[in-house]
Amino acid sequence: MKLPVYSITKVKLRDVELPQQFADPVNADLIKRAVITIQANRRQQYGANPRAGMRHSAKLSRRRRNYKGSYGMGISRVPRKIMSRRGRRFNWVGAEAPGTVGGRQAHPPKPTKDWSQKINRRENRKAIRSALAATLAKELVSLRGHIIPDTYPFIVEDKIESLAKTKEVSKALSDLGFGKELSRTKSKNIRAGKAKSRNRRYQRPVGPLLVVSKECRLSKTGRNIPGVQVVTADSLNAELLAPGAVPGRLTIFTEAGLVKLQKENLFYDRPKKPSAAIKALKKTAKATRKAIIDTAVHVAGARKKVEK
Repeated sequence: MKLPVYSITKVKLRDVELPQQFADPVNADLIKRAVITIQANRRQQYGANPRAGMRHSAKLSRRRRNYKGSYGMGISRVPRKIMSRRGRRFNWVGAEAPGTVGGRQAHPPKPTKDWSQKINRRENRKAIRSALAATLAKELVSLRGHIIPDTYPFIVEDKIESLAKTKEVSKALSDLGFGKELSRTKSKNIRAGKAKSRNRRYQRPVGPLLVVSKECRLSKTGRNIPGVQVVTADSLNAELLAPGAVPGRLTIFTEAGLVKLQKENLFYDRPKKPSAAIKALKKTAKATRKAIIDTAVHVAGARKKVEK
């Protein structure tokens, strides 16, 4: 498949052939698995205080002839704290036990729990290739909510990597037909639920992903635009290409980024090179085999002489 290369002023320069990484079919289940693995490995461990719900003076005797006890009172053995008393009559309130007010949890979250997940290396690479293929499907990109021009998908010339001002990057993206998309990503809304009191108050729409060949000026100038992300070709992962495990993110490759993807054969299984230890082992085995054959020939020759 060929894609056109545009200048930053949207003048068509030439057509280039896409590398083999874009040829895989879109597999939403595989992409979701890879994204969930990334999110799980980023998850922070948490847990309750070991003394939470157990900071009460709730010792209550169950023995006979102990005036400060519940023996013979016809009540359950729940730990209780004394609120008031008159003689041997106590005003008790249950405490500490899981079923009481202010008591501990039965099975609280443990900070030692391991939230991380694993994924096979080849499976992860296939998920990235699948997500790359989804970025070319206009229907999937539109379904994600992106506002794209009629000429999408296309590649941008390398000149965009050297833009030193954020306003220059904004103008270039607007000229390429992404003005409405940038307006969409400027909006933000207040998140529903408890998370808005946990330093995640606002949500912002996800915008274009710019893929470059190396760390450049665009890496700093582009990230100042709301919703826009700039990454190098070798740093791509399933979550960047499919945020929220929904494939079809609006992705713009520079020509150099595409060349790097093809030249280094990224996200494809490379043939394994035998290690030095394996090479030495093979060499030793070959020498041993030769010595055994030589010995057998020598023994056979000696027998013939003896028989004569």
